[in-house]
Amino acid sequence: MGVEVRVEGLTKRFGSQTIWQDVTLTLPKGEISVLLGPSGTGKSVFLKTLIGLLRPNAGSIFIAGKDLPRLSERELYETRKLFGVLFQDGALFGSQNLYDNVAFPLREHTRKSESEIKRIVMEKFDLVGLLGAEGKLPGEISGGMRKRAGLARALVLDPQILLFDEPDSGLDPVRTAFLNQLIVDLNAQIEATFLIVTHDINTARTVPDNIGLLFRRNLTMFGPREMLLSSQEPVVKQFLNAKREGPIGMSEEKDAAALAAEADAEVPDLPPIEPQLLPSDGNPRPTQRTAGQWLYEHGVQPPPGSFVDESYAQYFDGVRTTLEPTRDSMQVASLRAGGHDEAVDYSHSSLEPVADLPADHDGHRGGDTDDGGGAANGFGPDGYDAEGFGRDGFDAESYGRDGFARDGYDEHGYDREGNLMPGYEPEPMAVGSGGGG
Repeated sequence: MGVEVRVEGLTKRFGSQTIWQDVTLTLPKGEISVLLGPSGTGKSVFLKTLIGLLRPNAGSIFIAGKDLPRLSERELYETRKLFGVLFQDGALFGSQNLYDNVAFPLREHTRKSESEIKRIVMEKFDLVGLLGAEGKLPGEISGGMRKRAGLARALVLDPQILLFDEPDSGLDPVRTAFLNQLIVDLNAQIEATFLIVTHDINTARTVPDNIGLLFRRNLTMFGPREMLLSSQEPVVKQFLNAKREGPIGMSEEKDAAALAAEADAEVPDLPPIEPQLLPSDGNPRPTQRTAGQWLYEHGVQPPPGSFVDESYAQYFDGVRTTLEPTRDSMQVASLRAGGHDEAVDYSHSSLEPVADLPADHDGHRGGDTDDGGGAANGFGPDGYDAEGFGRDGFDAESYGRDGFARDGYDEHGYDREGNLMPGYEPEPMAVGSGGGG
């Protein structure tokens, strides 16, 4: 089981150069978080600081009630045992076979017998799909296998916090997809707290529960994945669209002249939010949120094309939101202090929260009263009442209780005054029937 990691006001400098400053976030217990950012923004430095390999110039890192930067070397040595780390290239010893590489932490940090070490090592090989390869040297296997061997070694001490430093580095898209599935499956099994540093947009869009973005020496944003994936922040839109237009330049940030030249350039819409990757058995992880939940609860319209599966539609019934939000500063660092349930400041946004819809026992809006746990509003889990009408008064085919559709016409093409829809040719009706009901 994982532990919460709480970072407060963290600053790191090398000499006079500030790498990042005043970073505040919380890695929730047992969840998968991803840290994004342009090259050179100090993501790997953040991981090294988190584990105590580098000391920050200011700030705190609280793990299991202890502030890491203020621990003695002996206390820090013990606290590091909570961590497992997958380095970019696996960091395997080239002269040792995979078995000895994975067994190394057990021999170094424990007094277990060789028979017990063998049991644990083979269990981890099985977990990452490397049974049968334990006798090979790192130079005799593929890059993907080296990553998995490094992951097996990171797991042997049963860490409560697992750090991944660009696990997809050097892998082709297919191997990256397999590794992503392995990461999700591992989190479902061991329920440790995961933090992944990556440049891979597909990984960031489909794997984590939370996403953060480092830019210009600051943590621009951190929070639930749907917060970032629906954000209108220019740096977020540029990064997720992989476009040249935006504040990110070749040297991290562009100068004023370059930004002015792009002032009239049209920034593409955010790509649709894809479903989050499920474990291989098809069952959601214990910490995994229902798709669309954050968007619904905060009254945020998802990017066009998001949640095409009809099962997600229930979350957007009755959501009141303008379709052209301003820069959503309500989302920027709204959860930087850590909690997912903190109030969000809507004062700088045109987005309007849904505040008057009661929540059921799962925290979702709506819910039927028959199961004893839903809200007393008469709506079932699918968002419709007993007569088949949603919260907005329309049924699944967009017809209202009075028989008229959203456009004001009935199924025969007549409006409420009996006028026929322009250009519409009605089918012959039975004698005695009339337009408009």
